[in-house]
Parts: sequence; structure tokens; C-alpha cells
Amino acid sequence: MVSFLKALVYGAGGVAVVGMVALVAFQERLVYVPVVPGLARAYPITPARLRLDYEDVFLRASDGVRLHAWFIKQAPPKPGPTILFFQENAGNIAHRLEFVRIMMQRLQCNVFMLSYRGYGESDGHPSQHGIIMDAQAALDHLTQRKDIDTSRIVIFGRSLGGAVGAVLVKDNPDKVSSIILENTFTSILDMAAIMFPFLRWFIGGSGSKGPKILNCIVRSPWRTIDIIDKIKRPILFLSGLQDELVPPSHMQMLYSKTVENNQDCRFVEFPNGMHMDTWFSGGDRYWRTIQLFLDHYVPEIKEGNLNCQLDDDKDDHAAG
Repeated sequence: MVSFLKALVYGAGGVAVVGMVALVAFQERLVYVPVVPGLARAYPITPARLRLDYEDVFLRASDGVRLHAWFIKQAPPKPGPTILFFQENAGNIAHRLEFVRIMMQRLQCNVFMLSYRGYGESDGHPSQHGIIMDAQAALDHLTQRKDIDTSRIVIFGRSLGGAVGAVLVKDNPDKVSSIILENTFTSILDMAAIMFPFLRWFIGGSGSKGPKILNCIVRSPWRTIDIIDKIKRPILFLSGLQDELVPPSHMQMLYSKTVENNQDCRFVEFPNGMHMDTWFSGGDRYWRTIQLFLDHYVPEIKEGNLNCQLDDDKDDHAAG
């Protein structure tokens, strides 16, 4: 019996060691997936394929890394908001073009799509520190453009992109009008605990139990839950309740912490929404939710629009 218990302890210890080694060696491959298996890194299509008017934009992050982006604009020009879109972790910006095409039709907006470093035609290798610099370079570029209304820049982030956007808005409250978060996690630490259940006691975010002694080895923690209440701009949370990757409870926790200090936030659930298709399965209600949010918090600068009110639809919005 004693030998069996020893073997059990040693076995558990071995699993923990293997898990820790995997985290150290492969964590960037788990967090950042610039190339989807079976697909090329190159863009399969460009906005021109969808008859979208666009320009290639090349930027330099503050550390000198060369970045690529698409600025997709309304043709002919219209006085709409400009959405700075941050994508999920897998694939490149070309894989989001159908979503952006419909977004532009429904919201009458311009869209700036940034390729993180190591993604698409951007140089470098992805990391949290590096991607934060990339996002800042994209925002700085937009604020200097003369062909958009720089008072109506909206951040839209899905999953990893939500974590990126949250940091950017926290650091630049005077340059951004509002932020939209879709199916975003509380932190990569909490996601690691989900992906490696046998390490749950040793890794996790600020709300988890246990000593969390492995947190120090995570190089891209993306602690959205620890900064979300520091964002002072209006926030719209879009949560797909069938999300198979990020537990929907993460979005609820983010909202619950936000509403403690920010009354300008909305939380909307989509019963059939999965991680990548909430925008599709949500149908007209999805786009109407965003439009109402923009009408209220990012109005066109006209007398009368400043007092625009959101529709009092309790099924669509839960006010903070």
C-alpha cells in the first residue's frame, strides 16, 4: 500500500513537471497561432476580392518592428466612426474580412485591421509586450489621419483581441471613444488552468485559489480582469453563451467588475453564439445592439444626436 501511494505521488509530480515544461516551452504556440494548421501564412484574399475600398498601411512599432495593416474605408466617404479591430489569436486579418464587410454595411463605419507582429505580413514574433506596442502604433496612426473623425475611434476586440484592446483603452482614455469586447477571457492564467486542469491549483488569475506558484513562468498573462475596472470609457460586452473555448462566465466576471466603477457599460448575451460565430448566429440583433451602443456613445457631431438615447429593450441590454 505504501509503495502504491509513493507511486501515485511520484506520478502526480511527474505530470506536474511535464505540464510545467510544456508551459515554459510551448506557451507562445498556445496563445498565439499566426498560422492555422493546413493554411499558409499569406493572406488568402485581400479586401479587393470583396470589393472593399482599402489601403495597405505599414507602421513601425516603438521598438522598430515593421507592421502591416489594412485601412478599409467607406466609398464614397461617409461621416461614420472608425473601428480599430483586434482579432482572435488564430489566423490572420484576411480570415475576418467577411465579418468586416458586413460590419461596414451595417454600421457605416471605417475599419482598421492590424496584423500583430508575427502575423500576416508583419515582421517579428508575437508577445504580450510586443503586441501592446503594435496596438499603440495602430492607434497613434489613426489619431494622425486627416480623413477620419478622430473623436469617433472605437476599439473592437474579440477573444485575445479584447485583451489587447482593454490595455490600449486603459492607456489612452483621451484617444478612444468606446470599446467593444466579444468573448474575451479574464486572463491567460485562467485559460491555462482550463487547458491544463492538473495544474489548476498552481496557476490562475487573481480570483483563483491555491498558491499559483506557476504564474511567474507565464510570459503573456493578459490579465484583463485586473485592468477592466480601470477603463473609464463606455464598454459593450458581447457574450456568446455557447462559447466552446472561453467559458461565458469570464465575460460575466469582466462585466461584474467593470460595473462597480463604470456605469457606461452594457452586457448582451447571445444564446446560440459560439467563440468565433457570435456575429453570425446573433443575426440582426447582434448588429442592432452595436448600432444602438454607437448611436448613444459615439454619435455623429450634430445637434440633437448628443442626446440620443438607447432603446429601452430589456432583452437586449442590461445597464450597469
